[in-house]
Amino acid sequence: RAARYIGQGFMITLSHANRLPVTIQYPYEKLIPSERFRGRIHFEFDKCIACEVCVRVCPIDLPVVDWKLQTRIRKKQLLNYSIDFGICIFCGNCVEYCPTNCLSMTEEYELSTYDRHELNYNQIALGRLPLALIDDYTIRTILNVPQIKNG
Repeated sequence: RAARYIGQGFMITLSHANRLPVTIQYPYEKLIPSERFRGRIHFEFDKCIACEVCVRVCPIDLPVVDWKLQTRIRKKQLLNYSIDFGICIFCGNCVEYCPTNCLSMTEEYELSTYDRHELNYNQIALGRLPLALIDDYTIRTILNVPQIKNG
């Protein structure tokens, strides 16, 4: 009976020897996330109306929305928007309930850093630059600096 159990174990071992490895070489090969994967949040500054719905539906009140009221036109002006991905649980409520669709989930999953303070993303790190900031002459001059070629 013992010999039969040893033989069965040996047959299982041999059946696994012919299989291809499941492991991928991570930095060089990356898995493609599934269709409904919830990764880093992308934010579009120009679409945001500073309604703070994302803050109200967030289970941990995570997004920080700074705005000021423009009294002459009775509208909110967004000053700053930030999310700390060290605390975010990636539930997707903010994306689902945003009335202007300025938030969206990306497939980016590589958010590891050595310092947890680097996970606090402001509106520029979350998405594209706002139009008002692109029109700033200091940024334009930095963007238009000719690149030096090595060699």
